[in-house]
Amino acid sequence: MAISFDLSGKAALVTGANTGIGQAIAVALAEAGADVAVAGRSEPAETLERLAKTGRKTLNIRADLSSIEPVDRIVAEATAGLGRIDILVNNAGIIRRADLADFTEEDWDAVVDTNLKTLFFLSQAAARHMMAQGSGKIINIASLLSFQGGIRVPSYAAAKSGVAGVTKAMANELAPQGVQVNAIAPGYIQTNNTAALQADETRNRQIVERIPTGRWGRAEDIAGAAVFLASPAADYVTGQVLAVDGGWLAR
Repeated sequence: MAISFDLSGKAALVTGANTGIGQAIAVALAEAGADVAVAGRSEPAETLERLAKTGRKTLNIRADLSSIEPVDRIVAEATAGLGRIDILVNNAGIIRRADLADFTEEDWDAVVDTNLKTLFFLSQAAARHMMAQGSGKIINIASLLSFQGGIRVPSYAAAKSGVAGVTKAMANELAPQGVQVNAIAPGYIQTNNTAALQADETRNRQIVERIPTGRWGRAEDIAGAAVFLASPAADYVTGQVLAVDGGWLAR
Protein backbone atom coordinates (compact mmCIF):
# COMPACT_ATOMS: atom_id res chain seq x y z
CA MET A 1 0.00 0.00 0.00
CA ALA A 2 1.34 3.42 -0.96
CA ILE A 3 1.93 5.79 1.94
CA SER A 4 -0.18 8.92 1.47
CA PHE A 5 0.13 12.41 2.92
CA ASP A 6 -2.57 13.67 0.55
CA LEU A 7 -5.45 15.55 2.22
CA SER A 8 -7.54 16.09 -0.90
CA GLY A 9 -11.25 15.98 -0.12
CA LYS A 10 -10.66 16.61 3.60
CA ALA A 11 -11.89 19.56 5.64
CA ALA A 12 -9.85 21.03 8.49
CA LEU A 13 -10.63 23.43 11.34
CA VAL A 14 -7.65 25.25 12.87
CA THR A 15 -7.91 27.54 15.89
CA GLY A 16 -5.60 30.48 16.58
CA ALA A 17 -4.33 30.64 13.00
CA ASN A 18 -3.74 34.37 12.58
CA THR A 19 0.06 34.11 12.98
CA GLY A 20 2.92 31.76 13.76
CA ILE A 21 2.36 28.05 14.28
CA GLY A 22 -1.38 28.13 13.65
CA GLN A 23 -0.95 30.02 10.41
CA ALA A 24 1.75 27.65 9.18
CA ILE A 25 -0.39 24.61 9.98
CA ALA A 26 -3.47 26.01 8.26
CA VAL A 27 -1.52 26.83 5.10
CA ALA A 28 0.29 23.48 5.08
CA LEU A 29 -2.99 21.56 5.40
CA ALA A 30 -4.40 23.53 2.46
CA GLU A 31 -1.27 22.93 0.40
CA ALA A 32 -1.71 19.20 1.12
CA GLY A 33 -5.22 19.42 -0.38
CA ALA A 34 -7.58 20.18 2.52
CA ASP A 35 -10.26 22.85 2.64
CA VAL A 36 -9.60 24.93 5.76
CA ALA A 37 -11.68 26.87 8.28
CA VAL A 38 -9.81 29.09 10.74
CA ALA A 39 -11.31 30.19 14.05
CA GLY A 40 -10.10 32.86 16.43
CA ARG A 41 -10.65 36.24 18.00
CA SER A 42 -8.39 38.25 15.67
CA GLU A 43 -8.91 38.89 11.98
CA PRO A 44 -6.43 36.53 10.23
CA ALA A 45 -5.95 38.68 7.13
CA GLU A 46 -2.47 37.40 6.23
CA THR A 47 -3.51 33.79 6.79
CA LEU A 48 -6.58 34.15 4.59
CA GLU A 49 -4.43 35.72 1.87
CA ARG A 50 -2.00 32.81 1.98
CA LEU A 51 -4.83 30.28 2.04
CA ALA A 52 -6.44 31.89 -1.00
CA LYS A 53 -3.26 31.26 -2.99
CA THR A 54 -3.62 27.50 -2.42
CA GLY A 55 -6.89 27.42 -4.34
CA ARG A 56 -8.63 25.52 -1.56
CA LYS A 57 -11.98 26.52 -0.08
CA THR A 58 -11.49 28.60 3.07
CA LEU A 59 -13.69 29.89 5.86
CA ASN A 60 -13.08 32.52 8.54
CA ILE A 61 -14.94 32.02 11.85
CA ARG A 62 -14.62 34.81 14.41
CA ALA A 63 -14.85 33.49 17.96
CA ASP A 64 -13.41 34.19 21.41
CA LEU A 65 -11.94 30.90 22.62
CA SER A 66 -11.42 32.10 26.18
CA SER A 67 -14.65 30.27 27.06
CA ILE A 68 -16.55 27.28 25.73
CA GLU A 69 -19.54 29.43 24.76
CA PRO A 70 -18.80 29.50 20.99
CA VAL A 71 -17.69 25.87 20.47
CA ASP A 72 -20.98 24.55 19.11
CA ARG A 73 -21.31 27.55 16.79
CA ILE A 74 -17.76 27.09 15.51
CA VAL A 75 -18.37 23.45 14.63
CA ALA A 76 -21.77 24.25 13.11
CA GLU A 77 -20.29 27.02 10.91
CA ALA A 78 -17.36 24.85 9.86
CA THR A 79 -19.53 21.91 8.88
CA ALA A 80 -22.02 24.16 7.12
CA GLY A 81 -19.29 25.97 5.20
CA LEU A 82 -17.06 23.03 4.36
CA GLY A 83 -19.57 20.20 4.45
CA ARG A 84 -17.75 18.18 7.12
CA ILE A 85 -14.87 18.22 9.61
CA ASP A 86 -12.13 15.64 9.12
CA ILE A 87 -9.32 17.41 10.95
CA LEU A 88 -9.34 19.61 14.07
CA VAL A 89 -6.19 21.42 15.15
CA ASN A 90 -6.46 22.96 18.63
CA ASN A 91 -3.74 25.60 18.45
CA ALA A 92 -5.28 28.62 20.21
CA GLY A 93 -3.63 29.38 23.52
CA ILE A 94 -2.40 32.09 25.87
CA ILE A 95 0.29 32.38 28.53
CA ARG A 96 0.56 34.50 31.70
CA ARG A 97 3.80 34.98 33.63
CA ALA A 98 4.27 35.87 37.30
CA ASP A 99 6.15 34.67 40.36
CA LEU A 100 4.38 31.79 42.09
CA ALA A 101 3.75 33.87 45.23
CA ASP A 102 2.00 36.55 43.17
CA PHE A 103 0.10 34.43 40.65
CA THR A 104 -3.58 35.40 40.55
CA GLU A 105 -6.71 33.31 40.23
CA GLU A 106 -7.67 35.41 37.22
CA ASP A 107 -4.47 34.50 35.37
CA TRP A 108 -4.82 30.85 36.39
CA ASP A 109 -8.39 30.61 35.10
CA ALA A 110 -7.71 32.52 31.89
CA VAL A 111 -4.91 30.18 30.84
CA VAL A 112 -6.53 26.92 31.91
CA ASP A 113 -9.89 27.86 30.37
CA THR A 114 -8.40 28.77 26.97
CA ASN A 115 -5.64 26.18 26.73
CA LEU A 116 -7.39 23.17 28.23
CA LYS A 117 -11.12 23.56 28.86
CA THR A 118 -12.01 25.06 25.48
CA LEU A 119 -9.68 22.58 23.77
CA PHE A 120 -11.57 19.65 25.29
CA PHE A 121 -15.08 20.91 24.59
CA LEU A 122 -14.27 21.96 21.02
CA SER A 123 -12.79 18.50 20.51
CA GLN A 124 -15.94 16.97 21.96
CA ALA A 125 -18.15 18.93 19.57
CA ALA A 126 -16.02 18.05 16.54
CA ALA A 127 -15.70 14.42 17.64
CA ARG A 128 -19.45 13.95 17.48
CA HIS A 129 -19.30 14.67 13.75
CA MET A 130 -16.19 12.56 13.26
CA MET A 131 -17.73 9.57 15.06
CA ALA A 132 -20.84 9.83 12.89
CA GLN A 133 -18.72 9.67 9.73
CA GLY A 134 -16.41 6.99 11.16
CA SER A 135 -13.16 8.89 10.73
CA GLY A 136 -11.29 11.97 11.88
CA LYS A 137 -8.08 13.44 13.23
CA ILE A 138 -7.74 15.67 16.29
CA ILE A 139 -4.35 17.35 16.77
CA ASN A 140 -3.70 19.28 19.96
CA ILE A 141 -0.82 21.71 20.36
CA ALA A 142 0.93 20.81 23.59
CA SER A 143 4.31 22.18 24.74
CA LEU A 144 7.68 21.28 26.20
CA LEU A 145 5.89 22.21 29.43
CA SER A 146 3.74 19.14 28.94
CA PHE A 147 6.94 17.41 30.13
CA GLN A 148 8.72 20.12 32.13
CA GLY A 149 7.67 22.64 34.76
CA GLY A 150 9.08 25.89 33.46
CA ILE A 151 9.51 29.01 35.59
CA ARG A 152 6.87 31.64 36.41
CA VAL A 153 4.22 29.93 34.24
CA PRO A 154 2.38 27.56 36.63
CA SER A 155 -1.02 27.73 34.92
CA TYR A 156 0.54 27.21 31.49
CA ALA A 157 2.50 24.18 32.72
CA ALA A 158 -0.65 22.79 34.33
CA ALA A 159 -2.74 23.37 31.21
CA LYS A 160 -0.20 21.92 28.80
CA SER A 161 0.36 18.90 31.05
CA GLY A 162 -3.41 18.54 30.96
CA VAL A 163 -3.36 18.70 27.16
CA ALA A 164 -1.03 15.69 27.10
CA GLY A 165 -3.30 13.78 29.46
CA VAL A 166 -6.58 14.61 27.74
CA THR A 167 -5.04 13.75 24.36
CA LYS A 168 -4.45 10.21 25.60
CA ALA A 169 -7.86 10.00 27.26
CA MET A 170 -9.65 11.10 24.09
CA ALA A 171 -7.54 8.77 21.97
CA ASN A 172 -8.59 5.77 24.05
CA GLU A 173 -12.29 6.48 23.62
CA LEU A 174 -12.28 7.63 20.01
CA ALA A 175 -9.95 5.06 18.43
CA PRO A 176 -12.71 2.43 18.11
CA GLN A 177 -14.76 5.07 16.25
CA GLY A 178 -12.04 5.60 13.64
CA VAL A 179 -10.80 8.87 15.14
CA GLN A 180 -7.13 9.41 15.99
CA VAL A 181 -6.10 11.96 18.62
CA ASN A 182 -2.52 13.14 18.98
CA ALA A 183 -0.59 16.19 20.18
CA ILE A 184 2.45 18.10 19.00
CA ALA A 185 4.80 19.60 21.58
CA PRO A 186 6.75 22.42 19.92
CA GLY A 187 10.18 23.33 21.16
CA TYR A 188 11.60 26.85 20.87
CA ILE A 189 10.00 28.18 17.69
CA GLN A 190 10.65 31.51 15.94
CA THR A 191 7.31 33.30 16.29
CA ASN A 192 6.03 36.66 17.51
CA ASN A 193 5.50 35.11 20.95
CA THR A 194 9.22 34.35 21.32
CA ALA A 195 10.53 37.60 19.84
CA ALA A 196 11.75 38.89 23.21
CA LEU A 197 13.73 35.71 23.89
CA GLN A 198 15.28 35.81 20.44
CA ALA A 199 16.27 39.45 20.96
CA ASP A 200 17.90 38.72 24.34
CA GLU A 201 21.47 37.89 23.30
CA THR A 202 22.29 35.91 26.45
CA ARG A 203 19.06 33.89 26.59
CA ASN A 204 19.13 33.27 22.85
CA ARG A 205 22.66 31.88 23.07
CA GLN A 206 21.75 29.69 26.05
CA ILE A 207 18.72 28.30 24.24
CA VAL A 208 20.56 27.52 21.01
CA GLU A 209 23.42 25.88 22.90
CA ARG A 210 20.87 23.61 24.63
CA ILE A 211 19.25 22.46 21.35
CA PRO A 212 21.16 19.57 19.72
CA THR A 213 20.25 20.73 16.19
CA GLY A 214 21.77 24.11 17.04
CA ARG A 215 18.91 26.31 15.87
CA TRP A 216 15.48 27.59 16.75
CA GLY A 217 12.58 25.79 15.14
CA ARG A 218 10.45 27.33 12.42
CA ALA A 219 6.66 27.30 12.32
CA GLU A 220 6.92 25.13 9.21
CA ASP A 221 8.65 22.45 11.30
CA ILE A 222 5.46 22.11 13.33
CA ALA A 223 3.29 22.28 10.21
CA GLY A 224 5.08 19.29 8.72
CA ALA A 225 4.28 17.21 11.79
CA ALA A 226 0.66 18.34 11.64
CA VAL A 227 0.28 17.28 8.00
CA PHE A 228 1.69 13.86 8.90
CA LEU A 229 -0.69 13.38 11.83
CA ALA A 230 -3.64 14.59 9.73
CA SER A 231 -2.85 12.26 6.84
CA PRO A 232 -3.60 8.59 6.10
CA ALA A 233 0.09 7.92 6.83
CA ALA A 234 -0.73 8.33 10.55
CA ASP A 235 -3.87 6.18 10.68
CA TYR A 236 -2.21 3.84 13.20
CA VAL A 237 -0.81 6.66 15.35
CA THR A 238 -2.97 7.75 18.28
CA GLY A 239 -2.54 8.90 21.86
CA GLN A 240 0.92 10.29 21.18
CA VAL A 241 2.58 13.57 22.17
CA LEU A 242 5.14 14.24 19.44
CA ALA A 243 7.91 16.60 20.51
CA VAL A 244 9.18 18.70 17.62
CA ASP A 245 11.99 20.36 19.52
CA GLY A 246 15.31 19.86 17.74
CA GLY A 247 16.25 17.31 20.40
CA TRP A 248 15.69 19.59 23.43
CA LEU A 249 14.08 16.87 25.55
CA ALA A 250 16.76 14.36 24.63
CA ARG A 251 19.50 16.46 26.27
